[in-house]
Amino acid sequence: MTERIKTDAVRAPGLVARLSRARPTRPGEIYGVPGQGNTLWLSALSIAFFFFVWWLVTAMGWVRPLFVPSPASIVMKFVEIWNNGFTGTPFIEHVLISTARVFGAFLLACIIGLPLGLAMGMSPVIRGIFDPPIEFYRPIPPLAYLPLMIIWFGIGEMSKILLIFLSVFAPVVLGARSGVRSAAIEQIHAAYSFGATRWQVMRHVIMPSALPEILTAMRIGIGFGWTTLVAAEMVAATQGLGYMVLSASQFLQTPVVILGIFIIAIIAFAFDLLMRFLERRLVPWKGRM
Repeated sequence: MTERIKTDAVRAPGLVARLSRARPTRPGEIYGVPGQGNTLWLSALSIAFFFFVWWLVTAMGWVRPLFVPSPASIVMKFVEIWNNGFTGTPFIEHVLISTARVFGAFLLACIIGLPLGLAMGMSPVIRGIFDPPIEFYRPIPPLAYLPLMIIWFGIGEMSKILLIFLSVFAPVVLGARSGVRSAAIEQIHAAYSFGATRWQVMRHVIMPSALPEILTAMRIGIGFGWTTLVAAEMVAATQGLGYMVLSASQFLQTPVVILGIFIIAIIAFAFDLLMRFLERRLVPWKGRM
């Protein structure tokens, strides 16, 4: 009996240690990968805290509803616009038109900007030709050249899409150009030493190295596109989320303004989540090399 008690006493710390032992640490989890970790719960709590403060401020009457309407009034306005539309146009049509404008300009910017950016990264001649005009117009706010868009292309869809295109184009080009320089020179030399052609080096070495920068540039570019949407729909627009926001602001319809801002943010955030998913699938080595 005494020996059994001693055996149990010896086994107990081992059992407790096994139960309380943490899971094995993955390589790079503690050291070498700054910022790694799951932030889902923190994000959910921060969003919940934001809405709680918003509800508290409006419920206590600290701010007039004209300036900050309550969350309930935003939901009621959404239901009203969903059922009755806004200025005679169904709500979903406003959403689809704005989405088509932004993503149409974004697609056009990627089709033109990505090959141009890669070419600028590969060729000093092309970089010398296209770098000055891109760097010249890049810091100019879209509202500054909006009058030129109207003078040159009128008040139709062309001027709206072109304005959004220009805001997306520069980040995409510069991101692709920067991505080319991410390729390690040792990998390029190794590929050439094995007899790879210039096209094979471009496809199998430079493109995989540039892809993380390209995807990041696309995420930044689409953000600029949504930022420019409201300015683009100032040009004689009668439909779209930007038109909704501008039209409602003229009549002090604050719930509609905030509703439009929320819808734009939700669509942009959903696309950003899609880009993050594609980034994890296409470049799983990012941050681990």
